[in-house]
Amino acid sequence: MDASLTALSPVDGRYRAATVGLAQLLSEGGLVRERIRVEALWTLQLGEVLRDHPVASFAPAMRTRLEQLVVDPGETSPATVKAIEKRINHDVKAVEYFVRDEIKAAGATAAQLELVHFGCTSEDINNLSYARLLARARAEQLLPALDALLESVADIAATNAALPMLARTHGQTASPTTLGKEFANIHARLQRARHRLARVEVLGKWNGAVGNFNAHVVAFPGLDWIDISRQFVRRCDLKWNGHTTQIEPHDWIGEYCDALAAINVIGIDMCRDIWGYVSLGYLRQRAVAGEVGSSTMPHKINPIDFENAEGNLGVANALLRHFSEKLPVSRWQRDLTDSTVLRNVGVALGHCLIAWRAALRGLGKIAPNPPRLSADLDDAWEVLAEAVQTVLRAEGVPDGYELLKEHSRGKPLTRELLAELIRALPLPEARRKALLELTPANYVGLAAALSALPPA
Repeated sequence: MDASLTALSPVDGRYRAATVGLAQLLSEGGLVRERIRVEALWTLQLGEVLRDHPVASFAPAMRTRLEQLVVDPGETSPATVKAIEKRINHDVKAVEYFVRDEIKAAGATAAQLELVHFGCTSEDINNLSYARLLARARAEQLLPALDALLESVADIAATNAALPMLARTHGQTASPTTLGKEFANIHARLQRARHRLARVEVLGKWNGAVGNFNAHVVAFPGLDWIDISRQFVRRCDLKWNGHTTQIEPHDWIGEYCDALAAINVIGIDMCRDIWGYVSLGYLRQRAVAGEVGSSTMPHKINPIDFENAEGNLGVANALLRHFSEKLPVSRWQRDLTDSTVLRNVGVALGHCLIAWRAALRGLGKIAPNPPRLSADLDDAWEVLAEAVQTVLRAEGVPDGYELLKEHSRGKPLTRELLAELIRALPLPEARRKALLELTPANYVGLAAALSALPPA
């Protein structure tokens, strides 16, 4: 049977194609491989630190095997580690045993085998592994997917910068805008949120059972363990955190999750707005050959990509908000509640990718509907009341707002009625002429120029 049909989570079932790249990193197998890399890298580092000690005289074959494990632990390594874990019932210790077996086969002595996992607590391995994986997930999966979405939004904004559209505040007709300006707003918000995600510093710690190098100092009191730790974490391409308990406190993961959640909130807003514009007929959807929109209504083309995106963004944020609130909280020097929660980070990131890619598909299927946009503008002459009353204010005419309110609030206002009102106003002829030339379609202010502004 197709494995996707028995997957409990749609991330690994129905939507597997959208998350397969992420699964290589944040699945159980991905975590095991990263733990192996960290264990092997630490053994190499320790060999360099203890280079004057007889035990650190690594044979070329042993060093080569460690370097190979750092680069690529191999496709079968997770299964081998899990078999060891099944026997000993400890996931990180199983990784240690795996690395020991590998370098033993490459000629490591019994004394050298003891350097594997030297001075480590499981959380030393885990925090660096998760940090490296989340850094890679951001660089290789999240940011590229978000950039594709940004590019599509920017293209729609540029193409439609001058296309007038009736705005709606509180769901009611309001001063016109342009379709491009509304998409430029989305782009600016997403771009700013992207910068926030990209700037989150990924931290790591390497300091033993409660963060004090207790055992390290007893074993080798003459070494500068703080500097050794700092150098090793940097070697892992992470920022060093020297102030921790047994666990790295996960504040940075909270920041990472909050940054993702902020992107998703903007995404939800975008999807709902586009859904609304489709409903109003302002945007048309391209029919895809062979697709069915409704099981009973053959004519329908539903905005399913934006609905799919909105739903997945909500699921992602439910998890991300929990992570950011829970992970930085740990009883005293360590409790294990973070362990089971961290195993779900890939699920949350998977829902982000599913949503962003669904939204991208949706953006690729929509196009403006100029006749519908024009019809709504032509039926909304009351929006020019704002312009008229503001000109009255500028000319110092008393009670201009009240006058326009009396003629426009809750009443139909046609082109002819508005022109008649303007002609009766105590205004200079140039002002009157300019107002008579206004239409809902050309009353868009600087919307086109704003569409071209770079995001803040």
